[in-house]
Amino acid sequence: MSSLRLGTRGSQLALWQARTAAALIEESGGPRCEIVVIRTTGDRLAEAALSEVGGKRLFVKEIEDALLRHEVDFAVHSCKDMPAELPPGLGIAAILPREDPRDAVVLPEGTPGSPESLEDLLHLLGQQPRMGTSSVRRVAELIRLMPGARFLPIRGNLDTRLRKLDAGGYDALVLATAGMRRLGFASRISLALPVDACVPAPGQGAIAIELRAGDERTREAVARVNQPLAAAAVAAERALVAELGGGCQVPIGALALPDGDSLDLQAVVVSLDGQRAVRARARGPGGDAAGLGRRVARQLLEDGAGAILDDVREAQGPAGGLQP
Repeated sequence: MSSLRLGTRGSQLALWQARTAAALIEESGGPRCEIVVIRTTGDRLAEAALSEVGGKRLFVKEIEDALLRHEVDFAVHSCKDMPAELPPGLGIAAILPREDPRDAVVLPEGTPGSPESLEDLLHLLGQQPRMGTSSVRRVAELIRLMPGARFLPIRGNLDTRLRKLDAGGYDALVLATAGMRRLGFASRISLALPVDACVPAPGQGAIAIELRAGDERTREAVARVNQPLAAAAVAAERALVAELGGGCQVPIGALALPDGDSLDLQAVVVSLDGQRAVRARARGPGGDAAGLGRRVARQLLEDGAGAILDDVREAQGPAGGLQP
């Protein structure tokens, strides 16, 4: 088999993910992979607030377009960047082994004290910390824990964000544990947030391989690196988001954890101001992951999540990202 062209963004984390996927495919006996860097809308609007510049395809649209034009053979994405409903003719063919999906709080280098619990962290941060995050979901969940906090936007590569933190621009950052670990910054994690306090974004910590329908040559090559347990968990989380009609910049958290042959799925929908939260949790067979996701989503809707999402849609307007 000749080489395959792998489409990816050019960020530090995206390139780590692409190189990891390429290495796994080659090590499994597949073909050599040529990495093709594609600049996305999200990269071009690097200084804009995510909640103001568009929907769920912000970091994947140009890559998916290249895939549909046969300019690349498959794409590698952070799973949480992908819309719940993919464009016609595209699908997820594999999920790589999942990293720790939790959110993490990172304190400035040299901060005295090391928080061992959420209570320790809140005490260390004080009443009015400046928290760096560009995630609507993180703000909505964390403002419930720290109502006096100021949440300030921050974007850019991980090392850039850490430099801004250490320079005094923020009292703490909230980042994905997975990205910190993958790029060698695990030692900078001050505390991984408990899931019951901050439910991660659907798909967080997972890497997805996307390809064209009908491309059996590429499907065969990438199928060897699929991690079934991670794939089932991601399928449950994505089905939940699809059932809720959610998108990128919406306060939905969902995490499915494998437990033997079953999945334990918990989810939350939070109002933008953090004042209202609807939670649901259920177990189900891993073989019906999507069904479990839809079931938990329907429970959320029955308990009032629909009204919260309607308010989010109205507040954010057409750029708010509720549509795929």
